[in-house]
Amino acid sequence: MSVRELVVLGTASQVPTRHRNHNGYLLRWDGRGIMFDPGEGTQRQMLRAGVAAHDLDRICVTHFHGDHSLGLAGVIQRINLDQVPHPVTAHYPASGRHFFERLRYATAYRETVKLVEVPVAADGPLAVTDEFTLEARRLSHPVESYGYRLIEPDGRRILPGKLAEHGIQGPDVGRIQRDGVLNGVTLDQVSEVRRGQRFAFVMDTRLCDGVHALAEGADMLVIESTFLDEDVRLATDHGHLTAGQAAAVARDAGVRHLVLTHFSQRYHDPAEFERQARAAGFDGELSIAQDLMRVPVPKRT
Repeated sequence: MSVRELVVLGTASQVPTRHRNHNGYLLRWDGRGIMFDPGEGTQRQMLRAGVAAHDLDRICVTHFHGDHSLGLAGVIQRINLDQVPHPVTAHYPASGRHFFERLRYATAYRETVKLVEVPVAADGPLAVTDEFTLEARRLSHPVESYGYRLIEPDGRRILPGKLAEHGIQGPDVGRIQRDGVLNGVTLDQVSEVRRGQRFAFVMDTRLCDGVHALAEGADMLVIESTFLDEDVRLATDHGHLTAGQAAAVARDAGVRHLVLTHFSQRYHDPAEFERQARAAGFDGELSIAQDLMRVPVPKRT
């Protein structure tokens, strides 16, 4: 059974709190697992969330601040300890290669798994598979930072009424899907394009072109909202977004499900992030991320 969901492992900005671990997010996508920004404590959060090292196919790091990357050492060693049977690919800003290498080899361990490093040096596709295209966009933060976007290829949806009009039934349905034409009737005449799903992951950044490009048309947008709107100057100075800014991006981009996360420890009422997001005019599905929550990717329309 295919599952598409976000498993939230941690939601804290800069430092963990009693209720929030450092960042960590796993996207389950039809048997594939993409981990984003494993901060300190991610390996333990994986255990609490029922996430195994075998679930991981890719690791995507947006930037090398500690709350987004200090968990790499533990996660990589756990992948090797558990002898994951498939290669794991790691994406991260190319300018931070020395940080990645230090974390990868922070202590002694036996390497048993092929870890493929594919650093990000520019906007564009990182991987193209049958299931999806993974691409990156540059963000605006004091250190080099990239957001990630997963795009499923468009498919086709068979229209039963059109099949009936042309008298196509039984095994002939499979034949026209396979061959594209049957007795002069084309697949286009009995089907329509089914838009592929899109997932976007945006962490530490000011408003910039990359944020909008990543969010455009996303079925799910996971985006930082470190500050509340009254602290917008702090947000801009430190390279972050407010709840209202993040929600306005989602509103303008036509996002279906918005997940706000990466909260400063200065705030104690998570509901205020939701109030400010709604005040900004976002009226889609909205989740204020909490550690260990699971958020389903919206079903196709």
